[in-house]
Amino acid sequence: MKRFAELLDRLVLTPSRNGKLKLMGDYFRAVPDPERGYALAAITDGLDIRSVKPAMLRALMASRMDEVLFNYSYDYVGDLAEAIALVWPSPHDGERRGRNDLPTLAEIVETLDRASRLEGPKLVEEWLDRLDSSGRYALLKLVTGSMRIGVSSRLAKQALADFGGKDIAEIEELWHGLNAPYLDLFAWLSGNSEKPVSAAASPFRPVMLSQPLEKPDYDRISPQDYAAEWKWDGIRVQATCERGVARLYSRSGDDISRAFPDLLEHMRFEGSLDGELLVARPAGEGEPLVEPHRGPPRDDIVVGTFSDLQQRLNRKSVSVAVIRQHPVFLRTYDLLQDGTEDLRPLPFIERRKRLDRFVEGLDATRFDVSPFVPFENFEDLAKLRAAPPHAVIEGLMLKRWDSSYVPGRPKGPWFKWKQDPHVIDAVLMYAQRGHGKRSSFYSDYTFGVWSGPADDPVLVPVGKAYFGFTDEELKQLDKYIRDNTIGRFGPVRSVRAEPDHGLVIEVAFEGLQRSTRHKSGVAMRFPRVSRLRWDKPANEADRIETLEAMLSA
Repeated sequence: MKRFAELLDRLVLTPSRNGKLKLMGDYFRAVPDPERGYALAAITDGLDIRSVKPAMLRALMASRMDEVLFNYSYDYVGDLAEAIALVWPSPHDGERRGRNDLPTLAEIVETLDRASRLEGPKLVEEWLDRLDSSGRYALLKLVTGSMRIGVSSRLAKQALADFGGKDIAEIEELWHGLNAPYLDLFAWLSGNSEKPVSAAASPFRPVMLSQPLEKPDYDRISPQDYAAEWKWDGIRVQATCERGVARLYSRSGDDISRAFPDLLEHMRFEGSLDGELLVARPAGEGEPLVEPHRGPPRDDIVVGTFSDLQQRLNRKSVSVAVIRQHPVFLRTYDLLQDGTEDLRPLPFIERRKRLDRFVEGLDATRFDVSPFVPFENFEDLAKLRAAPPHAVIEGLMLKRWDSSYVPGRPKGPWFKWKQDPHVIDAVLMYAQRGHGKRSSFYSDYTFGVWSGPADDPVLVPVGKAYFGFTDEELKQLDKYIRDNTIGRFGPVRSVRAEPDHGLVIEVAFEGLQRSTRHKSGVAMRFPRVSRLRWDKPANEADRIETLEAMLSA
């Protein structure tokens, strides 16, 4: 457990990607089975500890410390596990050393896996008394399942690939057929056994990604070399069905099938499709999600906005009412597997021909093929990108006709050419502490624009952003927020924002849509702070009419 705690501490404090990879690789080499396997499962969110929940930890804390004082501490720290680890009134070091040896990570995981919800908190309480603050932090992160240490599942898989000298694509294709503590996986990576055979039907196949199209590459784009498609504003998914088992994966390889049963019940094929998940329904059925599109690619379905799709994302289960209101649809881009045949080595032009034939046999209200966008020269593409035929299109995809399907982001075969982001000047209104290494800073910002009469305007919130600034700018923002706080609402600080006093931030965002959940009536897509306008008076920030005009346009 001590080594696992040290690993978490160092991962949190190490900002660089390569530094994190080295830390994990060194850990996998130094720590034996099954300890390293359980650590890997914890980092990749592969453990489901049902005997302990965050509410139980709060109740434990209330038995050891004044509840109001702990709430103040939690508010200041911003992370439940870290707050409890720091303030837990454990025995003195001498008493701790006199107890039995500290539990291993494997002992903790396996004991909690067998424990009931009545036994789980008691076990955690006993271990908290035996561990130091670093160990307590690791234990609490483990049981809550919320690491927030700056390590994605893919980064952990890359560390495994580096450790074993393998291609990450091999590990990703095996991943969903393996279980903690991954004994077979580590035996193979250590050179002690053959590559394990995945027992999972419908495995994930690592996706091919695109590079942003930049000016030096403009001259490369011609209709003889590249196909053009619309880039739809949904989420990239992989729909795979083999041996009667249907699975839906995100682009990072997470199994999201449980959130989309309405699509899975129509996946009656043998193969693997790559495409964009959208909310859509047949035109004329129910209330329209957006205005029907009367032109290519289709006019018989109504495609919803990303805001509609968000009602379905990040859910372990979904209600019948939500399914009925926000049905999903797959606009396919590529065919990776046709029956038992792997099509990825084929050129894109051949895979598309196979895809057209494959999708003909599927339910047209749930699947279609992303159509090609005809063009004669690059100037044609520029005009199309500037005025797409549908509100849910965010740009163009350009793919070489001769490109094979290669995992990762190779330069040249595929490009994405998104529309230029929209930019407005807004006023900082509220701030909240971040998580992980940003838990000591106010790094999540709510901003607004002016509304009402010009002589007595009021701010209405239009979005939240938590990235787009440098570490130095974060420190400046944090100090400004602390110096200009006028109220607190739990973990949120209200910042002074008046026509003659306020901080203007330039916000870039990908899109805009109407929203009944926001007071302003609008919601932004992917907002980020693009510049701090220390020079600009607050009363010169944009008004709500500016956003209304963008919506109308």
